[in-house]
Amino acid sequence: MTPEAVPSALPSGRPNRRPPLARELAFGLSLFALYAVAAAVPVAGDRHAAAADHGRRIHDLERTLHIAAEKPLNDWLAAHRSVAVVANYEYATVYLISTLWVLAWLYRRRPERYRVARNSFALINVVGAVCFALWPVAPPRLVPDLGFVDTVIEHGTWGSWGSPVVDHADRLAAMPSLHVAWALWVSVELARLSVRRWLQAVSLLHVFVTLYVIMATGNHYLLDAAGALVVVLFAYVVTDRDAGRPRAPVVPPEDAFFLAVESDRTPQHVGGLIFLDAPDGSPSRADVIAMLRGKLDELPRLGQRMTPASRLRRRRWVGHPVIDWDWHVHEEVLAEGGDAALNALVGALQSEPLPRDRPMWRMILVRGYAPDRSAVVFLMHHVVADGMGVITHVLRMLTPPDALPAAGAGPSAARRALGTAAGIAQLATEPRQRTRLRSSGTAERAFGTFRLPMADVRDLARKHRVRVTDVVLCALAGGLRRVGPPVDGPEGGPALRVAVPLMTGGPVVPPEGNHTSAVMVDLPYGPMAEVERLRALAAATRRLRSGTRALASAFVMQRASRALPPVLHDAFARAVYGGRTFQAIATNLPGSNTPTRLAGARLIVAHPIVPTGPGAPLAVGALGWTGMLNMGISAEATLVADMDALCDAMRDVIEELGAAEAPQAPGTAPAQAARRGRGPSVPG
Repeated sequence: MTPEAVPSALPSGRPNRRPPLARELAFGLSLFALYAVAAAVPVAGDRHAAAADHGRRIHDLERTLHIAAEKPLNDWLAAHRSVAVVANYEYATVYLISTLWVLAWLYRRRPERYRVARNSFALINVVGAVCFALWPVAPPRLVPDLGFVDTVIEHGTWGSWGSPVVDHADRLAAMPSLHVAWALWVSVELARLSVRRWLQAVSLLHVFVTLYVIMATGNHYLLDAAGALVVVLFAYVVTDRDAGRPRAPVVPPEDAFFLAVESDRTPQHVGGLIFLDAPDGSPSRADVIAMLRGKLDELPRLGQRMTPASRLRRRRWVGHPVIDWDWHVHEEVLAEGGDAALNALVGALQSEPLPRDRPMWRMILVRGYAPDRSAVVFLMHHVVADGMGVITHVLRMLTPPDALPAAGAGPSAARRALGTAAGIAQLATEPRQRTRLRSSGTAERAFGTFRLPMADVRDLARKHRVRVTDVVLCALAGGLRRVGPPVDGPEGGPALRVAVPLMTGGPVVPPEGNHTSAVMVDLPYGPMAEVERLRALAAATRRLRSGTRALASAFVMQRASRALPPVLHDAFARAVYGGRTFQAIATNLPGSNTPTRLAGARLIVAHPIVPTGPGAPLAVGALGWTGMLNMGISAEATLVADMDALCDAMRDVIEELGAAEAPQAPGTAPAQAARRGRGPSVPG
């Protein structure tokens, strides 16, 4: 579908924008509320007794390991009142002040880093609260038989941790030490931000001071600090999203979807068949390679491959060290056969899955099929881009570079939410499809093309008060009916379910990623006049224009699926995509009307190449380009005996629609009479 068919379903991300302050404050308060919840979790027997017993176990383990340094440090500090008071206040305040300062500074000055830092900090506190709830540990100063001096009580340090002012705090939360964890977190964040060395040195010194203070004041064991180190490491491993250093981008679920549904029998690469005016035999293979080398920075997926598959971790895009230009840019010479030989070559290329150990694209330069002409077959795996993305790739390769039309701002958030909810309800109540095309499951593909003047197709659509997409779908249904591929299902006017992709990605189409979602349309497949088929089809395609199903499909593909681990996401993809859901794919794509060149040769024609789905043996693409509507049809080789016959049948349907009478406009006398029940008599 053209970009304006469905408004933008998903707003573009703004990673550098600060989140709302009120929401962040509420989030912080909820973290502190966890401690109250942790303190209220019951344990077997008396909580204080259990916590004291856990403290003794830790102390005994330290003595066994000969690392029990807390008692000597506590004895010395208790004997030096001034130092003890300073240590008490340091314990109570510095870790909190430094942490809040770093959070506030990140929020204000480094919002791109703030979200990542906040997530790791939150996870540290959540893990700590869980530990406090399930395994409370009393600090050494609260286990009488260990002989520690409570320096806060002994020296009357007002307002310090452990004094009556904060006596409501959970005192049985020694393992892990959040004082050390917060100090470590501050030091890690300052190091990652590459702040001045003296500030990093001060922060690192604070970690060691905190380590001394927690033991000397009798608030923690040395192993509590070790537990804090483990928690901090765990938090950063889980979040693992350092915005300060480059990271390989994740393959999103909506892109990985097409890896899951692919098999050796259903390759999932999209592309185009491009014709060039080349009386001098241009461009050469070297010209094409030079052009592509110059576009690697602008089109990064041309130089990237995916990491290996995992059942729990998503794939990532990583740079491929050496591009095998001999494989990626290949030259074919057709000695004879013309268009038939060229279409056979495209079908053979469609039958071969692209290997996953290298960048997933190919470009084949074809010579010899016609005088003064060259052809280019450009293929790219669906995981890299959808049909619009492939067109964007091609447009950026052209001279001068061309751009797709803008799609508009899209609906408001409220309308998007309501539309998504309505679309989910519609999808849930979708009736089961009843007619099936017989799929042999072969990997062998047949390919065919034909062209129509775009002005004629638009005039025909205006004449019948439908859209160009309706004309394309009618040609598909009527052409299939004429060629006569076998179907399974009811004989009396069956309907053939087709997946129609709609754009949902936003006003600007990036070259990478999938930004479409499919809406199912039932094509009238029974015997009828083509003009009647078109009218019935126009009524069926109203669901395309409402946008609700597209919004719901986009939500499932691009939002809900992110909650699934890869193994479940892949199972979901295989369950919903293919012959159990639809029988064919039909897409109408915008192209270019600007004269352009590819590697120096004038581009004159471009046909889309659309992959079939598993158990869905037919795919049709329509592409508007320089005043022509260029069709590309792919099918399992066993579905249609003669692909040229199907192309001719589709062209005949459009010619029949052009010759048919236009429907009466609303408000005319015959139409009004028909509504009053006094229409003209019809023989028979």
